[in-house]
Amino acid sequence: MPPRKLYFENIRVGDELPALSRAPIDRVQLARYAGATGDFNPLHVDELAARAAGMPSVVAPNTIGLGFLGQLVGDWARGAQIKKLACRFSRILWPGDTLVCRGRVSDRWGEGGRYFVELDVWAENQKGELALRGNVILKIFYSLEDETRFRTGQPPLIVNVPRESIRTPPPPPPPAPARPAKKPAPAKVVKKPAKPTKKPAAPSKKAPAKTRKR
Repeated sequence: MPPRKLYFENIRVGDELPALSRAPIDRVQLARYAGATGDFNPLHVDELAARAAGMPSVVAPNTIGLGFLGQLVGDWARGAQIKKLACRFSRILWPGDTLVCRGRVSDRWGEGGRYFVELDVWAENQKGELALRGNVILKIFYSLEDETRFRTGQPPLIVNVPRESIRTPPPPPPPAPARPAKKPAPAKVVKKPAKPTKKPAAPSKKAPAKTRKR
């Protein structure tokens, strides 16, 4: 029997992914994870180093939780391509924590023979506290016919699907209050300094002509 595959035509906004429960994180798992990733940070594998740093014990790498979310998506979206997987961590993961991973379809759209599905995914610990939250974008075939056309080198099946979202768009910002019009500043009158009046030139006094004696 061929493995089950997921197609765009069968997905609806608001669909929930089957929850994935993981066994409690233990120190053996941390050691194996360090060997697989090459991350031998002492805070993850050395109890004495973790206590010297002020921790009550070793801590689990946050990327373990990211891997759990990837498993959740991979088990559900068989046949899809993961185009984006982003995550934000809310709490430190400790040995003994049990994570339950969940998800739901938040957006779907298709155009030009390409079809995408967006997921909101998250994980909670045994206390029901949010440990991490992520966002996933999948590229997926529209239907079995669309996949068959792709496998045989034919053009894709084109069905234009407007974007559907479970998220409520943010309200538009309130209009800015109108500013009162500024009154034009009065024109400055520049007074030119008065020109000094010219005094009439004083009559020149000619010296009396000297008479020569013969």
